[in-house]
Amino acid sequence: MAGAFLSETDLMRMALRLAKKGQGLTTPNPMVGAVVSRAGLVIGSGWHQQAGAPHAEIEALRDVQSRGESPRGAVLHVTLEPCCTHGRTPPCTTAIIASGIKKVRVAATDPNPLHAGRAFQILQTAGIEVITGVLADQATQMNEVFNHWIVHRQPFVTLKAAMTLDGRIATATGQSKWITGPQARLESMKLRRVQDAILVGVETVLRDDPSLTRRQPLGSKFPLPKKPLRRIILDSQARTPLTSKIVTDDLSAATTIYATVAAPRRRVESLRGRVRVEIAPATRGKVDLQYLLSQLGKEEITSLLVEGGGEVHASFLEAGEAQRVVFFFAPLILGGKNSKRATAGEGIPSLALAPKLDQIQWKRLGPDLMVRARVRRTGSDTFRKPA
Repeated sequence: MAGAFLSETDLMRMALRLAKKGQGLTTPNPMVGAVVSRAGLVIGSGWHQQAGAPHAEIEALRDVQSRGESPRGAVLHVTLEPCCTHGRTPPCTTAIIASGIKKVRVAATDPNPLHAGRAFQILQTAGIEVITGVLADQATQMNEVFNHWIVHRQPFVTLKAAMTLDGRIATATGQSKWITGPQARLESMKLRRVQDAILVGVETVLRDDPSLTRRQPLGSKFPLPKKPLRRIILDSQARTPLTSKIVTDDLSAATTIYATVAAPRRRVESLRGRVRVEIAPATRGKVDLQYLLSQLGKEEITSLLVEGGGEVHASFLEAGEAQRVVFFFAPLILGGKNSKRATAGEGIPSLALAPKLDQIQWKRLGPDLMVRARVRRTGSDTFRKPA
């Protein structure tokens, strides 16, 4: 498409496709793509490839130069409002003005109220024509994780479970491998690739001794993030075995166990010799989720994949702390009052109070089905400044 005449919308679609190349690699930064054009012809393009690396606008301007072109008088299409402050890199607004770009087209506005719209004012003051809102919905959806973290200062939480048609994740004796087939498990591994951290409860550790790692699917063309997947364990009594994989493997430095003051000191100290252990406030004897999420947000964990078990899933839903669910359903029926449920807890007392799902997508994965949906938000967003 580089040699074709493209419309404003086509150019922004191209920028969005470029942005998605950074999926799972840019955290805690957003995915951003940029295209420089003249008279509908692309003369340069780029995307943000990882945190600390040049932003998409800079990559695109460098690409223009590498092609022997000049950006002076050209048009810049970018999927997110350019940065206007010094962070890991200098402000992109300065580079855009210096380049001689005369028109800027932007999809989404910076979600941070402290910065939103400032870049537009800076560019317009410099005599650059700015138009915003070009494919804004697509750009906003693409960065829903980053936007949530910026607004709430907590990670975007996805609940994931593989279950039978009647909602069971394990037999009464704890057998759970494998409920779903290889295609569903591959999709689950793809989901881990784009997460900053994964969380399970101690019961899952005791039952399955999971590794909780990323693995590169055979034939995948997408690289794994350089940063290891953070592993978070909810373990109020510090019962995690010292022999478990998450404590003894080469990635143990990526494991954090959240216990409470009720945990025996001897167990806490034994675990601290192997992994990081944090003592969190308790709510009804369990780790307080609001505290947990706030702490993770401060550590620039923008996305959290919660893989169970049932009590943990229920805790997040009942606390209103889940933003998305990804459930895999296998054509099996377990039944039995003692089999393990995907969501346990005390249950929602009425249908009116049950969490509702939006943006529902179904996908067939061999014999299994995957449902991906947003948990409907209630109330209004508030911006929380970092402590």
